[in-house]
Amino acid sequence: MTRCESLETVRQWGLKPPKTLTIAITAACNLACQHCWVEAGLLPVSAHVPTRSLMRIIKEFAALGGEGLRITGGEPLCHPHVLNILQSSRALGFKAIILQTNAMLLKDEHLTALHELEFPGLSIQVSLDGATADTHDLVRGKGAFDGALSGLVKLVQYGLAGRITLFLTEMRHNLEDIPALLEFAERMGISSFNSGALVQCGRAVGDTAAVPPDSAQYLKLLERYDTDPRFRELYRKIGRIAALEWRTGETVRHEHCTFVENPYLTPSGVLYPCLLCHTGDFSVSGVFDKGFAAALAEGAPAWSSLLQISRSRTDTINECHDCPLKPCCGGGCMGRAWGSRGDLVAADDRCEVRQAIYRYGCNCRY
Repeated sequence: MTRCESLETVRQWGLKPPKTLTIAITAACNLACQHCWVEAGLLPVSAHVPTRSLMRIIKEFAALGGEGLRITGGEPLCHPHVLNILQSSRALGFKAIILQTNAMLLKDEHLTALHELEFPGLSIQVSLDGATADTHDLVRGKGAFDGALSGLVKLVQYGLAGRITLFLTEMRHNLEDIPALLEFAERMGISSFNSGALVQCGRAVGDTAAVPPDSAQYLKLLERYDTDPRFRELYRKIGRIAALEWRTGETVRHEHCTFVENPYLTPSGVLYPCLLCHTGDFSVSGVFDKGFAAALAEGAPAWSSLLQISRSRTDTINECHDCPLKPCCGGGCMGRAWGSRGDLVAADDRCEVRQAIYRYGCNCRY
């Protein structure tokens, strides 16, 4: 199947072509974090996707008009050829390349290569799940905070502070660290701070320290924003936190989820239509053999039916029926519903938090 035929098939099924591909180049990781979706860990060399297979898919995605590439794992720095993958991808004309890392394995050759890419679209997303070792290491393991901090210092020393995005997974034990993390980011000259709420799937199921924050914690964060000028200044400068965006009404849904724009490819060659929606019934396997264009065409019919499920969520979910706030969230995230509850038409796991925040001060009209 040609590239044009593949894209035409996607459009005929009522879908939007992919814009940003998240590709896991290895299932190996130097950590075994309690909140890991994919349950990565110390694995043999076979956990690394062969570089030739990776580049074939990445080149095909670029030829299909892909704009962004997110390189992840596992821990991508475990892959022995991660620098070659970054350098080769840089030459393909992407607007953005995002490297997701825990920063612990950064060596001089990584830092030199990242500096020499001279690519304005490069972003290095470093996971930092707390402002202290106590909070970060609770879910990532002893020594992880010191390792991440060392990696961040090295990135700054190599002139890469402006390329760094700190990323926090919001959990009950670390949400209150957000103001301190914003202060830390500014001191280091780091360009941005983002966060996302924990999804209780993978290792975050059962008896674990990885627990989502409750509504009261988020309301306390909003109160901090309203009453603390310094926190508000830093957030407006470098921060992006969903809970703070929701209350402004700026994230109101104007259309249903267009998930195929952000597909996710696993190290085993399984393509999911969305970074968050990992359901086997709506996946395509064997992608490293089939090729990306063929996988898109194969997945399009199933993803079209998934789109219909997405569009029907507010009419199907019991919690949405009489909720005056549903125009604000459009039924929430289908991928999160699947990840946390195994049900595509369950309520978003943040439903209670969303309602509390919207009622605190959302400007959306309903």
